[in-house]
Amino acid sequence: MAGRPRIEDLLSAVPISVSEVRQAVGGFEGGTADMVLASIRTAERAFAELDRCDAVIDRAAEKGAAAADRLQRLLEEEDQEGIPGELAGLEAVAGEVRRCAKTRRLMNRVLGRDEAAEWAGEGVARLTLGELPAVPSSYDDDTDYVDLMAMAGREEELKPRLRAVHDERIGRVATHLVAVVRQAAKSGFAHEEFARESLREAGRAYGLWGRCLAERKRDLG
Repeated sequence: MAGRPRIEDLLSAVPISVSEVRQAVGGFEGGTADMVLASIRTAERAFAELDRCDAVIDRAAEKGAAAADRLQRLLEEEDQEGIPGELAGLEAVAGEVRRCAKTRRLMNRVLGRDEAAEWAGEGVARLTLGELPAVPSSYDDDTDYVDLMAMAGREEELKPRLRAVHDERIGRVATHLVAVVRQAAKSGFAHEEFARESLREAGRAYGLWGRCLAERKRDLG
């Protein structure tokens, strides 16, 4: 038939074997040309699914970056109630990307493409309480207080330094939390284990940040 593509051209256009076509589209009756055409349709569907997954990852990157901006504002405002919702939203975004991962692996296998390389970037940065500046205390002084009034006076003298240290601790944890989220969002949460660990670290950082707030309130009221 005039205008009909040659079988050789169709075969070179679709990088999967006949056995892979049978697995992808199921058993069917027909000749080689029918199988090639079916493989092309399968490839088209596979590429469409990959495009859909890429779009999910792109949206996840955008959502992650926007969430990081909101988290930064909430942390600056010390809005403890708003932060858990943002972290839960990030978990949902990462979950949507994870659900695409199986589809991506299957489609790449059908198309004979190499699997995506494992995450080769930096690991997730950690921050612990021991890494924060130590909180000054009148109990650390070598002064031999003669009475409670003397100790109270020393504590009053320490207040400016105490406030500065508490603010530094709170600020460092907040900066760390936002940085962890931004780093995970850059890849659209596409690297599953890195995304999981990043969000776990963000949750731990939120807990540490809340502890630092409570300690400042305890020391300064």
